[in-house]
Amino acid sequence: MLRLFYGGTFDPIHNGHLAIARAARDALCVTVRLMPAADPPHRAPPGASAAQRAHLLDLAVKGERGLCVDRRELRRAARLPGSRSYTVDTLRELRMELGDAAPLALLIGADSLLGLPGWHEWRALFGLAHFVVADRPGNPLDAGLPPDLADALASRWTSEADALGRAPAGLVYRLDHPLQPESATDIRRRISTGEPWRHLVPARVAKAIADERLYLDRAATHGPL
Repeated sequence: MLRLFYGGTFDPIHNGHLAIARAARDALCVTVRLMPAADPPHRAPPGASAAQRAHLLDLAVKGERGLCVDRRELRRAARLPGSRSYTVDTLRELRMELGDAAPLALLIGADSLLGLPGWHEWRALFGLAHFVVADRPGNPLDAGLPPDLADALASRWTSEADALGRAPAGLVYRLDHPLQPESATDIRRRISTGEPWRHLVPARVAKAIADERLYLDRAATHGPL
C-alpha cells in the first residue's frame, strides 16, 4: 500500500493545505500523513513553535477521514538538538522503517518541485520516494522546467495514480486540485495587522490561534509558508 507524506512548516495550517491533502487522499485512495517541520536549529521559530504548529494540525485534521499528523521530524529534532532537518534524512529514516520495497510518496507543491535542485542531495530523493505534485492551472510548471530538473524528471512523469503503488519510488504524478487563495504568509500578516483572517483556516484552528495569541508580532510575517 502506498504511503503518502505531506511535509511543510504549516505556519499555520490553512484551508489551502487541507484542500491539497483532501485532493491527494481522494485521487490516490490513501491516508495523507501531514508532517510538520521541526523548529529551525539556529534561529527563532518562524511564527509558532513546532509544538504549537503540530497542535494546530491536530485540530485541523480532527474528524477528517484519511488525514493524520506525523511528528517524526519533531521527534528527530528532540533526539538530535541543533541538527538540521533535511527531507532526504526523513525519507531514509522511513526506508529503514518500511523497507526498500514499500511504495512511498512525498506530496509537494509545484513551486517546491521547481526549487528541487536547491534541496540537500536532491537527486537521491528519486531513489527514496515518488513525488505527488500539487498542480494548479497556470502554475509555473506549464512555463517549463530548469534544464537540470527537466532532465532528471524526463522519464519519471506518470498520469496513472495506480502506478505509484506498483513501484517503491522514482515517479512524479501531477495532482489537480481546486485553486485556493490562502497563503500562510498572508494569514500571519493579516493576524498581525488586524485584518480578517479566520475564514482562511478551520474554525478550531482559528479559535486556538486567537486563544494562544499566536502571530500577533509583526516579525511573524517574515517566515516560511
